[in-house]
Amino acid sequence: MMKLLHLFITSSKPVVEILLITTVGFYMALDGVNLLGQDARRFLNNIVFYVFSPSLIGSRLANSVTYESLMQMWFMPVNVLLTFIIGSFLGWIVILITKPPSHLRGLIVGCCAAGNLGNMPLIIVPAVCKEKGGPFGDPENCQKYGVGYVALSMAMGSIYIWTYVYNLMRMLSNSPIEPQHSIESNSCKVPLISSREEEDNQKVGRWDNVKLRMVSLSEKVNLRTIFAPSTIAALIALVVGLITPIRKLIIGNGAPLGVLQDSVTLVGDGAIPAMTLIIGGNLLKGMRSSGMKKSSIIGVLVARYIFLPISGVLIVRGAYKLDLITSEPLYQFVLLLQYAVPPAMNLGTITQLFGAGESECSVILLWTYTLASVSLTVWPTFFMWLVA
Repeated sequence: MMKLLHLFITSSKPVVEILLITTVGFYMALDGVNLLGQDARRFLNNIVFYVFSPSLIGSRLANSVTYESLMQMWFMPVNVLLTFIIGSFLGWIVILITKPPSHLRGLIVGCCAAGNLGNMPLIIVPAVCKEKGGPFGDPENCQKYGVGYVALSMAMGSIYIWTYVYNLMRMLSNSPIEPQHSIESNSCKVPLISSREEEDNQKVGRWDNVKLRMVSLSEKVNLRTIFAPSTIAALIALVVGLITPIRKLIIGNGAPLGVLQDSVTLVGDGAIPAMTLIIGGNLLKGMRSSGMKKSSIIGVLVARYIFLPISGVLIVRGAYKLDLITSEPLYQFVLLLQYAVPPAMNLGTITQLFGAGESECSVILLWTYTLASVSLTVWPTFFMWLVA
């Protein structure tokens, strides 16, 4: 009973910290204070997008990942991708059941798909490792390898958010889905291809058709986000961490260019507080006028805190039974934890960049992070019992 109470306190700490900083952001956005108004939040979002987040990803990943550890963690990028895919499917079910406004569909799918794979595990895993008599062995080694697992998880999550989720939210928000009967009615009135276009298409060669399809795809998907600053930072960090001469030059206390790593780390430490302040500022607008249905909020909570963790247990334990992952308890714990975290705070940055859904996003994040104290206590307790 005492261990469960201690675990509850440990798991609640990062959630309480985020809620406290959110309250500060809420206060700064009040009309009487006006330190974090709409323009200020937009400027701060750009700083997070171009400076803070890339620095956080780069510093954590370069410091923790080596070639040997990366070979052992090959399943983690697959596992993170599965959390996004399963979450997207669950978000689509929430949309079909709750029928939210069309401009909020992308937000709901994004909240179900993208989990907070950064600051939450970065606090939870080291805190669990410090437990005396914990299931993960020596606290020092546990924290060393645990931070490495979380760093790779954070980097992969950032890549998937700014490539997969960003474009998915953009397409769903800008392309309302018409009912099936409307599509059929419209197809009776307007031909899919005019006779003139059909004749022209027959004259176009196969290679030209391929080029036309690529152009059409590039118009629907913002390919530039594949090379978002956070993605570039992750790639650079992998190069630094995996190439031994470069690593010795930059990483470590005695590294000749260690000041570069220290500087990037210092800048990256501002990412989490800045994103959390923005959430608090957006929350004020959400409390005044939000078109988010209660049923949609409940749907996101059920998807993230019930069905995603259950699917994670099935996938991770199934991968272990098939010898796809090692029997190391800490590694399995981090893989399972990826399914139980609240939505990514980067979603607030994305909605701010879109200029739509900021208030609704803040309302969802408020409820999900408030109830995360329960999810991040119950599920990690079960995960540790499962892998120990």
